Amino acid sequence: MVSVAALFATPTLPAVAAPTAVEWDKPGPHQVQVQTTQDHTLYFPAKMDRHPVIIWGNGSLTRPSAYDALLRHWASHGFIVAAANTVWATSGVEMLQGIDLLTRLNQQADSPFHQKVDLARIGASGHSRGGGGSLNAGADPRVDTTAPIQPGPLPNPTTLRGPTFLLAGANDTIVEPAGVEQFYEGVDHVIAIYGSLAGTGHFAPLGDGDGYRGPTTAWFAFQLRDDERARGEFFGPNCGICKSEAWSEVQRNRLAQQVPGPSGD
Repeated sequence: MVSVAALFATPTLPAVAAPTAVEWDKPGPHQVQVQTTQDHTLYFPAKMDRHPVIIWGNGSLTRPSAYDALLRHWASHGFIVAAANTVWATSGVEMLQGIDLLTRLNQQADSPFHQKVDLARIGASGHSRGGGGSLNAGADPRVDTTAPIQPGPLPNPTTLRGPTFLLAGANDTIVEPAGVEQFYEGVDHVIAIYGSLAGTGHFAPLGDGDGYRGPTTAWFAFQLRDDERARGEFFGPNCGICKSEAWSEVQRNRLAQQVPGPSGD
């Protein structure tokens, strides 16, 4: 005989799992290959599927080799990185030529990139002058998002067409945080986040990206892959970088504050 309680019992529903936490500063699941052309150095997953793109601009008088570990790191997380070989990346022009290159390679049947480049999902980043170049590149309609690291002179952030994560170093005396903050304050037409990394000088991004490695990886994972595991790092009332002691200051503009955080946040 079935009891009355059993008839009206609420069925037990399976719990909805929260997104698995990711240590974004740790290497990703992909082995990485590197291919050098005259004008660009390409970092990409060894076993190609279809991957979004990050174009990169170097700091003054440096080459992609100065940031090799950072660029490999992004590729290990499933991005194709086109790093311009120029030592003057301010204009962003050489960076954008990386998109042109990948567009051609994506069409070549004998290329490892054939039909493997997601040209609808492109981000731009760079350091110092290259950071400024990434902001300038962000005016191109092909670029969906930017993450300039300690961006140098002459960018025009009012021309950005997509979300931006502007990164400063609290101890940077070459590109001072106040200058990066000014760029942030000039952006009210797209989602913008400003973060100043505590105890960090101008040369910290060289090599493996230091404290910028994890946050930039998470930013591109969310913006270019819709990876929900990264949403909470930037959005919602309990955003990860907002509460982390690694950051001396974080600001989010009105549009960024309107983006929902993870479910249940």
